[in-house]
Amino acid sequence: MLRFCWVIFISLPFVIYYICKAEYVCRHKDIYSEKYRFNVAKHMIKVVKTNAFIRTKAYGLENLPKKGGYVMYPNHQGKYDVLGMLDEFDRPVSVMIDEKRSKMLLTDQFIKLVNGVRLNRDDFRAQVGVFNRVREGLTKGKRYIIFPEGGYHGNRNRVLDFLPGAFKYAVKAKSPIVPVALIDSYKPFEIPSLKPVTTQVHFLEPLYYEDYKDMNTKEIAEAVRTRIVDAIDAYT
Repeated sequence: MLRFCWVIFISLPFVIYYICKAEYVCRHKDIYSEKYRFNVAKHMIKVVKTNAFIRTKAYGLENLPKKGGYVMYPNHQGKYDVLGMLDEFDRPVSVMIDEKRSKMLLTDQFIKLVNGVRLNRDDFRAQVGVFNRVREGLTKGKRYIIFPEGGYHGNRNRVLDFLPGAFKYAVKAKSPIVPVALIDSYKPFEIPSLKPVTTQVHFLEPLYYEDYKDMNTKEIAEAVRTRIVDAIDAYT
């Protein structure tokens, strides 16, 4: 939290600028393309990383599917997780987030920029709408980040059980599933220090539809979690 407060304080002029800019460009989507809005979000990430003394090393980018839509399923460690991942992409990537958490200042604007998906866990009808939206997006070649653990409080480099329901989006669209191992991603905003910190993102080999078509979502969740746990054990 110390680093988070510091970066907001030291970046206050940028914070005000990006809040205003994000609201403006997202209200004029007919003028500003999805790629442009995504690049604004990436620039926000670069400001945060620079002012907060955060460095992220990415591995396995060659494993990402070159064409079509897919879903990335990372372990969840904290507020920095998405920032550490999105900075590695040139083309737009969306993220699914709990609707209540998405309403926070800056988070709200960031989610608008990346065309994020807000999930209301208490509204079943809304969940059906989200499901259809993501499935349609995947068939059109969009890419999503979905956290199958559901929460991150105190996780650190420990991986909790994955929720099988999180994988129904990829299964219904028959899209590739990319396991992502995040290492030390909790450190930027959880450890009370301003010392430079380095996190790791490992994009692991994907599971294609042919690999998981005979598995149910529980088995898929266990297979993806096992790959992530093995990667964390290997690289920490």
